[in-house]
Amino acid sequence: MQKTGTALVLIILGLVVLAFPLLGLIPLSLITGFLVLILGIGLLIGGIIQIGESAGLGILEIILGIIALILGIGFIFNPGLFSWLVGFIVWIVGLFLILAGIIGILSKSGGSRWNGVIAIIIGAVYVIVGTWIKDPVILGALIGLWLLISGIIMLFMKE
Repeated sequence: MQKTGTALVLIILGLVVLAFPLLGLIPLSLITGFLVLILGIGLLIGGIIQIGESAGLGILEIILGIIALILGIGFIFNPGLFSWLVGFIVWIVGLFLILAGIIGILSKSGGSRWNGVIAIIIGAVYVIVGTWIKDPVILGALIGLWLLISGIIMLFMKE
């Protein structure tokens, strides 16, 4: 009974987020922003403590902490930044897959050639999806679609 209730909640949330895509993106951006903000504070504190033992490592932690603080604040106040960064990361992963596929095709071993072709195809899909999800509305709609599909699958799964 509890699983059915959870599935129905996921389906309803998925439909609501599909109707209003930013409702799915804003909470995700806020949660991620707060987590990155906490990470940045931890890195800053760790960097200040580390500076006494190793100046280089301490400065590196402080720089990473400042970057994390800026990103965390950006994610909290601008969900579009979160969407852009997610799209950019997916796009970069796609490029790496395409490069790995090209290397696989150019290598001498026969089995890696088909793996290379598959990696290029998947990489191209990643590049296309990464370009699309830079738009916050599209990323929000994908989150809603994921919630809806997860709810439907959970509804029809056997105990």
